[in-house]
Amino acid sequence: MPTPESEAFLAKKPKVPPTFDGVDFNDTPRLKAAQDAIIREQWVKSMMARLIREELGKCYYREGVNHLEKCGKLRERYLQALKEGKVRGYLFEQQNYIPGKEDPRGQDQVAAGLTQPQIPIAIVPEEVAKERGDNRL
Repeated sequence: MPTPESEAFLAKKPKVPPTFDGVDFNDTPRLKAAQDAIIREQWVKSMMARLIREELGKCYYREGVNHLEKCGKLRERYLQALKEGKVRGYLFEQQNYIPGKEDPRGQDQVAAGLTQPQIPIAIVPEEVAKERGDNRL
């Protein structure tokens, strides 16, 4: 097992932030690295929720009937971790990515009109539209 800050540890340490900011979607190695970083970050949050849950179980067992008073902070922390600690994947973020305030060139793409915000459009089959009485086809 490599020790922290050793060469083996630093070689395995991820060098990509868990976001698609500045990633060219045509550059497959950088895209895969960003996807891996996003999944890794989600798993870390999920495992943190698991550790908090184990500590909460120990607290409930240790405190017995007083667990409502004694374990309140841990319970609130666990409920917050449950909200944030779900492994959702990267596809939604990747498919609905809108450049933020700045792109890698330092320009505000949306304000400069370089890209338009992507708004999902619901596509309704003809049969369903006719059933609804929708004549906008």
